[in-house]
Amino acid sequence: MTAVDWLWILHPCLAVVLIYPLIGMVLRLGLQTRARRQKTNLKLPPTVGRSHTDLGRWLAAGVVVLVLLALTVVIATKASLADFSGGAPRAIQLMLVLLGTLMSLVALWRSRAPGLRLAFSLITWLGVFTLGAQPEVWRLSDNPWTPAFWQSHYWAGVGVTGLMLFSLGARPEILRDLRLRRLHVTASVLATLLFVMQGITGTRDLLEIPLSWQKPAVYGCDFVLRSCP
Repeated sequence: MTAVDWLWILHPCLAVVLIYPLIGMVLRLGLQTRARRQKTNLKLPPTVGRSHTDLGRWLAAGVVVLVLLALTVVIATKASLADFSGGAPRAIQLMLVLLGTLMSLVALWRSRAPGLRLAFSLITWLGVFTLGAQPEVWRLSDNPWTPAFWQSHYWAGVGVTGLMLFSLGARPEILRDLRLRRLHVTASVLATLLFVMQGITGTRDLLEIPLSWQKPAVYGCDFVLRSCP
C-alpha cells in the first residue's frame, strides 16, 4: 500500500474505531434517558440525560469532521496539483470552503442564540454539500428516482450529517420542547438506520476500490460484461 492508499482507508478506520462505538454509547444513554423520563426505571442515575447530551454533541461533531475528512482526501488525491482541474485557484477556493465549514462547525458548537445555531447548522451543511458536489467525489447516482441513489454511500452520509447537525443545533430546544423531543427521537431512529446503511455501503465500496497501483489494470476491465483484458 502507498501513502495514498493509507489516506483512503483513514475515513473508514476512524469510523470503526471512534464513531460507531460512540453511536452505541449514545443510543444506550438515550434509551436510559427515555426510561428515566417515563419512570419505567427509577434506578437509573439522574446523570444519564446529561451524559447522553454531551456524548451526542461529540458524536455529531465527529460525524461532520469525518465526512469533511473523507471529501478532502477524495478531492486532494484524485490528481496531482499540476493535473488538478481548475489548478491552484480552484484548489484555494475549495480550501477556503473547507476552512469556512470547520469554522462554522466550531461557531455552532459555541453559539447560544437560536438564530445563530440555525444559521451555522445550515452553513455547515451547505459546506458539506459544496465539497461533495465536486466532480472528484464519486456517487452512484444523483437521481432520487433511481434505486442507485438510495444505495449511495455518499448521499446517506449527507443525510446523516444533516440529522446530526439538527440534533447539535437544536439541543437546548429539544431539552425544553416535547414536540422537538419527539422529532429528535424520530431523527435518531432514522440516523441509526442510515448509520447501518453506511456500514454496509462503506464495506461494499471498499471492496470495489482498488489500490492506487492497481487502478490502471482494474479500470481497464469491462464492468458490464465483467471481463478484463
